Amino acid sequence: MTASVNGGEARPLVICDCDEVLLHMIAPFRQWLDAEHDIDFVMQNDFTDALRHQASGEVVDREDIWRLLGAFFDTEMERQEPISGAIEAMHALAERADVVILTNLLDHRAEARRAQLAGHGLHVEVYTNQGPKGAAIRRIVEEHAPGRVAFIDDLPQHHASAAEEYPDSIRLHLCGEPELAPHIDCAFEAGHAHARIDRWDEALPWLLARL
Repeated sequence: MTASVNGGEARPLVICDCDEVLLHMIAPFRQWLDAEHDIDFVMQNDFTDALRHQASGEVVDREDIWRLLGAFFDTEMERQEPISGAIEAMHALAERADVVILTNLLDHRAEARRAQLAGHGLHVEVYTNQGPKGAAIRRIVEEHAPGRVAFIDDLPQHHASAAEEYPDSIRLHLCGEPELAPHIDCAFEAGHAHARIDRWDEALPWLLARL
């Protein structure tokens, strides 16, 4: 799923996030925290308040949250399963566009993410990033020289960054995890995304109509 030119016209490019867009993350993370660390994960308003020690009920320190997240991605990625319709949607999009993944993981985890997605039947180029994604989107676009560009992510701050750095992109706010979706501010309502659709059976036709 790499850049190509068809009939003299550059193919579109789809830049897609992974966690909670293609693969469930919160659910397996919660299961692992309970089984291995005696920590409850109950999403309310803020991720940093969601983790609590079962014995004391105290909130897990922010530094420990980042440590636990890192440990999860280092050793537990096989727990992550595809969101309903996500892999099929990526294959359908790949018939019309080049598809790459832009994931906010540390760079040394890029190969593990590639292998993880390949294990689910999705063989794609993976770009890692830290922080807002707008600059990374611009670099990917410069590298691929595509026609239209679509960006899919579950977090509103990345849509704001994309709108600023590459305003010509088609931006879809999609969070496929029902436990998390109600707690995420809507990038469409904020004016940074062109739509908010949290189901792939509805998102795919929306995207295909615009590529």
